[in-house]
Amino acid sequence: MITGELKSKVDAIWNAMWTGGLSNPQTVMEQLTLLLFFKGLDDAQTLAERQARARGTEIERNLFPDELDGIPVVDDAGNKIADGRSLADLRWPRFITLPPTEMQEAAENHLIPFLRRLGSDGAPLRKHMASARYEIPTGRLLAKVVDLVSDLPMKSRDTKGDLYEYMLSKVASAGQNGQFRTPRHIIELMVAMTEPRRDDVICDPACGTAGFLVGAAEYLRRNDADAWTDPDARLHVETGMFHGHDFDGTMLRLGAMNMALHGFEDASIVYRDSLTEEHGDEAEAYSLILANPPFAGSLDAEAVAKDLTRIVNTRKTELLFLALFLRLLKRGGRAAVVVPDGVLFGSNKAHKEVRRMLVEDQQLQGVVKLPAGVFRPYAGVSTAILLFQRTDSGGTEDVWFYDMHADGLSLDDKRNLLVPEDKIGPWAELTEDEAKLTDLPDALARWQEREGSEKDNPRTARSFVVPKEEIAAAGYDLSLNRYREIEHDAVEHEPPAEILSRLREMERDIFDGLEELEKMLGDGTARETAREAAE
Repeated sequence: MITGELKSKVDAIWNAMWTGGLSNPQTVMEQLTLLLFFKGLDDAQTLAERQARARGTEIERNLFPDELDGIPVVDDAGNKIADGRSLADLRWPRFITLPPTEMQEAAENHLIPFLRRLGSDGAPLRKHMASARYEIPTGRLLAKVVDLVSDLPMKSRDTKGDLYEYMLSKVASAGQNGQFRTPRHIIELMVAMTEPRRDDVICDPACGTAGFLVGAAEYLRRNDADAWTDPDARLHVETGMFHGHDFDGTMLRLGAMNMALHGFEDASIVYRDSLTEEHGDEAEAYSLILANPPFAGSLDAEAVAKDLTRIVNTRKTELLFLALFLRLLKRGGRAAVVVPDGVLFGSNKAHKEVRRMLVEDQQLQGVVKLPAGVFRPYAGVSTAILLFQRTDSGGTEDVWFYDMHADGLSLDDKRNLLVPEDKIGPWAELTEDEAKLTDLPDALARWQEREGSEKDNPRTARSFVVPKEEIAAAGYDLSLNRYREIEHDAVEHEPPAEILSRLREMERDIFDGLEELEKMLGDGTARETAREAAE
């Protein structure tokens, strides 16, 4: 978590870019990513130089050679740049002292070609830089942003990661391209429910900015710090554990940078159109899938990968992604994924078949109904989390259901914090009043008791367990309200004899009053009029 002061610094950078003419939040984020990557390269080079001097050896790899000669740096037209400028001028301490006009020329004609050349270096982040574009319009704006970026504390891994995720949150809150980002506290809940282990191989086939992969990595740091002291475990965690797929080049750069700033530069963040490409090379490759894939869309039947339509014959993306998860998971692999409510109760053949497979062929473990405002302001659709394990031999005995009412933020478009920021996640210790404003810790605690005390809960409770046989009899409907029982308040009724006695007393009072009224009026009109009214 970052402080208010650091948020103010990020906000100042963001506002400078916006007022300088960059109105697309994704473009702002991409340009900041380029500058942060550039600064990070210089920091890494500086550290390597200090270590080499301490050892009395030559630096193993010089990213910034003194001269351009022999270095294949070219401009956008493919022309070799040979104006004598030294790549050493691109070292951050020198770059930030250049006058705005020279800084802009260096960025356009030297920095971007330099970063693109690094794209062949092997690391996923550097590969994605091969298609980087420079879009800061003026040297004056560049100089201002560079000055603000220089003031950001980027030494600590935790601070770097938190700063970058705060920047990513501004992409979502700006209302454009927000579908690429799931709220961090929802990610933390899904990660905590699946409990990543040091030997897992984790994949998000629609990774966007890699929030789920970062969440899994941070969970492992928190719960298994010894994985970094075991050489074999560390090698796997840092180079073989995390895999993300996306087909948007900008998202790949943002995701790769997000992982790199959290200490995972070698995480596999690669281009892949997950629903249209065959998956033979990745079938049963992963032990854990965490995802919030795009949904509410349809693909051309001819474009869908045939190994997915063999699992479920549909063009709907939300169902195809579920088929994909089953294709990618190892036997015994587990998943926590976000789906739209329609998946839970849709009545067409494909919807029913997917649910039948999860219940009968695999092990469906839990369904968490999320509040409708969780993904606002950019999506108001009702969603749920499905938790399941691939077995290919069934195993579903009971399914645990949880009805989440609150997540610690307002459920309108503003999404204001209702509890302190450090209490927004699933591990928070809450006061009695705070517990009314966020259900995440309660959901995690109840999930962990799903095989124990949760089985005794009545259907009127926040969470309860439903036997597989009942779900099958209901056409594999997975909507929580299908199985919920409404708790009616007890009403005490008087004995009938007492009610009749009171009515007789009321009748006598009415007629006594009529007699008095008739005496006052001197005729029988009042009695008849009042009798009709009383009847």
